[in-house]
Formats: sequence, structure tokens, C-alpha cells
Amino acid sequence: QVQLVESGGGLVQAGGSLRLSCAASGRTFSSGGMAWFRQAPGKEREFVAAINWSGYTTYYADSVKGRFTISRDIGKNTAYLQMNSLKPEDTAVYYCAAAKNYYGGSRREYDYWGQGTQVTVSS
Repeated sequence: QVQLVESGGGLVQAGGSLRLSCAASGRTFSSGGMAWFRQAPGKEREFVAAINWSGYTTYYADSVKGRFTISRDIGKNTAYLQMNSLKPEDTAVYYCAAAKNYYGGSRREYDYWGQGTQVTVSS
């Protein structure tokens, strides 16, 4: 079993930055990957960014390319999402996810999920 705990959400003005963290505990894997998804009120949960287990390969939704950066610290078993140039439309609950044998944009492929952290961007 893997437990994921997100932190770092909050309120920020448009154009500002936030860094989210996702600490993983329990069983670890040598394949698959981790990802961030987000869900705004009244909308479906959508893919934001993914990274493979080694941390060398990343994948982003078009809406965040060039503004967000996903990374991970293998030693700390933690993934990060650096969010720059934030926009009001980035407001959502952000969820961390981990998969044993997958990394990419399909949420149904992820085996474990965190509880979410709220990000609010004011205009």
C-alpha cells in the first residue's frame, strides 16, 4: 500500500507562484510514475503533469506547458509541482497520484491518490 500526502496549496494572486509537494510512504516501486491532476468545481478531474519513476521523463497538459514543472526527489520519495504564472482558471483542488506500471495522462491507470490540496488564484 502507498500513502500520498499533498501540501503547499493556498491563495495566490494571478501571476504568482506556488509549489505543491506530494510525499509518498509505504511500498515503493521501481517502475510506473507519479502525476498531478486537478478538479475545479463542477468539472471533471483533469490531468496536469506526470513524471516517470526515475524522474527523467515528464509529460504535461497543454494548458500548463511552459508554466508548470513536475519533478521528484527519489531520496525523499516526494514529487513536486512548481506552478508559475498562475491564472484564475488554475483554481482547483490538486491531487497527487501514483501508478505501479504507468505514467501519463489517464487517471484510471493510477493506483493511489492523495486527499487533495486547494489552490485558489485570485484575479
